[in-house]
Formats: sequence, C-alpha cells, structure tokens
Amino acid sequence: MQNNDDLINDILKELDDDKKNRSAANEKNINPEEIPAEKLDSGNDIPNEAVHEHEVHPQIFPENAPSPDENFSSSDKTNNIDDYFHGTEPEFYNEQPNIRPAERANIPKKKKKRKKKSNRLPGVLILTTLIFAVSIILSMVIIGFGKDMLGIGKGDTTKLIIIEDGSTTEDIAQMLKDEGIIKSPKFFVMFSRLRKADSSYIAGEHFIRPNMAYETIIQNLTTDEIENKEIIEVTFPEGITLLDAGAILEEKGICSKDDFIFNFNAGGYGFAFEERLPINSGLKFMRMEGYVFPDTYFFYEDMDPEKVCQKIYLNFEQKMTEERYAKMESLDLSLDELITFASIVQKEAATTDTMVTVASVFWNRLNNKDKFPRLQSDPTSNYANNVIKPNMDVYDKTMIDAYDTYEGTGLPPGAICNPGLEAIDAVLENFPTNYYYFIANIYTGQTEFAETLEEHEANQARIEEEVNAYLASSEAAEQGENGDEY
Repeated sequence: MQNNDDLINDILKELDDDKKNRSAANEKNINPEEIPAEKLDSGNDIPNEAVHEHEVHPQIFPENAPSPDENFSSSDKTNNIDDYFHGTEPEFYNEQPNIRPAERANIPKKKKKRKKKSNRLPGVLILTTLIFAVSIILSMVIIGFGKDMLGIGKGDTTKLIIIEDGSTTEDIAQMLKDEGIIKSPKFFVMFSRLRKADSSYIAGEHFIRPNMAYETIIQNLTTDEIENKEIIEVTFPEGITLLDAGAILEEKGICSKDDFIFNFNAGGYGFAFEERLPINSGLKFMRMEGYVFPDTYFFYEDMDPEKVCQKIYLNFEQKMTEERYAKMESLDLSLDELITFASIVQKEAATTDTMVTVASVFWNRLNNKDKFPRLQSDPTSNYANNVIKPNMDVYDKTMIDAYDTYEGTGLPPGAICNPGLEAIDAVLENFPTNYYYFIANIYTGQTEFAETLEEHEANQARIEEEVNAYLASSEAAEQGENGDEY
C-alpha cells in the first residue's frame, strides 16, 4: 500500500507542478493575432500551441472546495486507482478555456483589395496649363505683330531707303528689316498684297521712320517725294570744311547752315561707319569734320536737314569699302585717325600725283617720334587759328594748341577739312620713302622732297627764289597791261 500511496502522491505532485506551469504560461501576453485564422474557425477550436495536454483551467478548483486528498481515503486510493486512471475523465478536463468576445474581436480579418480608381486631375491640370501657355504665346505674337504694323514703341529717326529698279516686295521688305524699320518681312509682304501695292513701289530714294505704320510706309514707298519739287545740284570740293558746306547749303536754299551743322555732328543715323567713331570726342572742334564726302549731290528746296545729312552719310558709307577698312586696320589706324591724317595730306599736297609721297613724309615722322615729335604742318596751324578760334563759343587754348601740329605732338584731335578719296587712299598706301621734309611751290604746283634738314633748307631757298621771280613777272605783266589801257 505504501508503494501505491507514493505513486499517487507522485502523480498528484506532478499534477500540481503542471498546474503551476500552466498558470505561469497563461500569465504571459499571448497575442491573438499570432494565431492563424484557419485554426480559429470556431470558438471551440483551441490551437495546439495555446493548450497543452492535461491543461487545467484556472477555475478548476472552486474556492472552499475539498482537495483531492480529502476526497479519497487511503483505501479508496488503493481500490479505485484503476478507475482514476482508466475511467471517464474528470469533468474539469472537458472544460475549455473561456475565450471572451473581446479577445475574439481582436483576431485580424483578411481585407479585401479595393480597385484603384484612376485619378484624372493631373491630366486635366496639364491640359489646362498647356492651353493657358499657348493662349499667352499667341496673344504675345498677335500683340507683337500689331505693334510692328502700327509702329508702336519704335524710334523716330529718319532712314534713307533706296529702292533699286526691279526690286520685288520681298526685297523691299527685307531691306526695311535690315534698316530696322520693320521686324517681320513676311507680315509686311502679306500686308502689301492685301493693299495690292506690289506693283506700285517707285525706285529711288525714300525717307522712312521706324515709328511709321505699314500703311504710311507703303504710301511713302509708292509716292515720288520730289515729283513736284525743284532739284538742286550741289558740289562739295575736296578740302572743304563743315562750316563751308553748311554755308553752301544755306545759300542754295536747301536748309539753314546751323541746322545742317547741328544734325550732321549729332549723327546717329544707323550707318555702319558711325559705330567706328569714338563716343567721347574730347578736344575735337567739330565731331564730324572730315565726313562730308566731296562729291556732287542732288537735293531739293527746303529739305529736311536730317535727310540732307543722311544722303551725305550714305555716300561716305558707300565709299569706305571693306578693302579700305582692312588696309586701315592692318596699319593700326582708327577711322577717325585715317580721316584726320588724310585731311592733312589733302591740304598739303599741291597735286593728287604727289599725295602718296606727301603721306610718306608724315608716316616717317609718326614712326620716328623721338627724332620728329611734331608733324609741323602749316594747314593745321591755319585751321586752329582761322577756323577754330573765330568760331569758338568759349576760348580754349588747349584745343587750339592740340590742332596746331607746331605745338601739339602726333595727329591733331580731328580732321582739318573733308578729304577726297585720293587723299584717303594715299594714306592707306603707306608708300616707303626716306623723306622727312617737303616744300611745294603753290604757284607752279611743284613739290620738292628731302631726307635731311640741309637738303630741305636748300630746296626752300630755291623755291623762294622761284616764287619771288614768279611774283615779279606777274606784277610786271599786270603793270604792262594797265599801261596799254592808258
């Protein structure tokens, strides 16, 4: 019996230990979400991991209930041992853990996938932005063409336009664009055809302003401006000054001298050669002295001074070819220096045949400044004292000395006259010689050149004798003619 009691005690102890182990396991936080859903189809299905064999519910022994030892006497323990182990299971083994509804509600459920609805908002925004941008661009284009057609926001400087014989509307439109009159040649051509003006353009000179409307431009280009006006021919000789040119124009009834000089010095007519001129004229007396190109011009009575100036500017622009500019730059001369140099040659040379040699003398002096710091040209002194000094608003000795090459060094600040093409080309020739001196007989036109001062002084003495002899013979001849009369 003792052995059976020990066996029973061992079993009960084992049950006790299992109870304690189960209680400890239940106290652990078991997350219901870790239990697979397929194992929880019904509330009575307990996962194997959650319930161990012989698990005892925490409430298996109600409070104040008798213990198993009290329910069995020693004899009952011995006699009923087989029933205990092999009979029906105690009622508490069939009880299931009490799973509360709150715990079951925490069990995750599979969520159904929802179909994504297409969002059209980005496409609508892109389309709206595109339409808005295109509208703005079209508006700007229309406004731009409208402003160009009406001449809004453009300059009022008169431009000289020359239509050649046989020019098409496309040629005229492109020329107007190149001159800065219009911006769209194609639009002008279209407008011209709508006006049926393609066959009405007149060859010749026309004066147009950028701020003119297309309608006004076409009217000017299809009208002969000087048809009913008297044409006046004017010739500017080589060596003329700007003041002399203004006086000739006023005398001919073309425009006033002062208006011409003011507009000619102001410039700004958009010719290419103007871009080569210095912005700051410094000590220059007349900013555009030297650019009245000597030639024959055709004006008309009471002509706008700006139009007169543009005709003269255009002539100078055409005479200064790319070849001449290339030679000028190879000699390291600016346009202003070239015209100033040529104006001295124009005044110093007795004939065009001697211009190249006269220019060589001044080239040699300019290239040997240490030995010849001054050009010592008589015409520069004459211009300083006879042209600048009497026409100065405020006396400026610095300017006068700068023009007088017996006082100032190098070339004067500006031209002393308006040189012709021969004098310009003579400077560009840069013909090599060893001459540093020359003297001309103004009565015979003969010029003597010398390499040294001694040779030059001998030439001076001989020329002086020739001049005195010429004057004496002229005076005798004049007296003889007067005697014959009496």
